[in-house]
Amino acid sequence: MKRRIPVTCHPSLVTAQCVSAKLSAWAALASSGSLPENVNYAVKSSYLLSFLESVPEVSAKLKEPETKVRRFEDVVKAAEQAAVLVLVY
Repeated sequence: MKRRIPVTCHPSLVTAQCVSAKLSAWAALASSGSLPENVNYAVKSSYLLSFLESVPEVSAKLKEPETKVRRFEDVVKAAEQAAVLVLVY
């Protein structure tokens, strides 16, 4: 099974999107009468952070959150640098 996991980290926000399976269009059609569009799932940042902290190799690399006010452009640049794509086969 192929998984694509983009992870975006921000000092006050950590999100992860994990696609491990596709929502069945037939099941959605049968249960709701319409086809699914743009179905997204999220992981609470507290759960993700607990998981990351439980892995010693990752925990040692986690940065302390920044509390200073930053320009929008700087936040975007930091988010782009923090985003990764993990492919699992």
